[in-house]
Amino acid sequence: MITQKMKYALKALLVLADAAAKPAPEALTIEVIAKRSGTPKRFLEHILLEVRNAGIIASTRGRSGGYQLIKAPAEISISEMLRLIDGPIAPLPCLSRRAYQRCEDCVDEESCRIRKVFADIFWSYLLLIESLTLADMLRSGAVAQQVLAEPLVS
Repeated sequence: MITQKMKYALKALLVLADAAAKPAPEALTIEVIAKRSGTPKRFLEHILLEVRNAGIIASTRGRSGGYQLIKAPAEISISEMLRLIDGPIAPLPCLSRRAYQRCEDCVDEESCRIRKVFADIFWSYLLLIESLTLADMLRSGAVAQQVLAEPLVS
């Protein structure tokens, strides 16, 4: 599952993407972003700082200041956002590309059946998540409606 922090980050980016799509885009204050996204302002300040430091948004000070997207929604990778906000996305540390660690209790990675099963699952997940962008989230599709209409097993 993604963290609440990640949900807040995505909600804020969606608000900024909506603002950027207007004929005369303008910077949004943190108060406006918080209100439109339903995110507590005190959490949002820290999140937007991380996203700004990653070069996805910019902040401007002053009377007409605020936050704006500086990347197109199609250039904002959901998997990169997940890694930025939540850290590694692999289900096991020995499967992580960017934060690899050998499992403490592992005797032999090559013969580890747990690693092999989760590697197959994770590969499928990566194929999907690596292709998603903020632009995909801006579109409401029939697939999402179909998935949301079906009861999910957790």
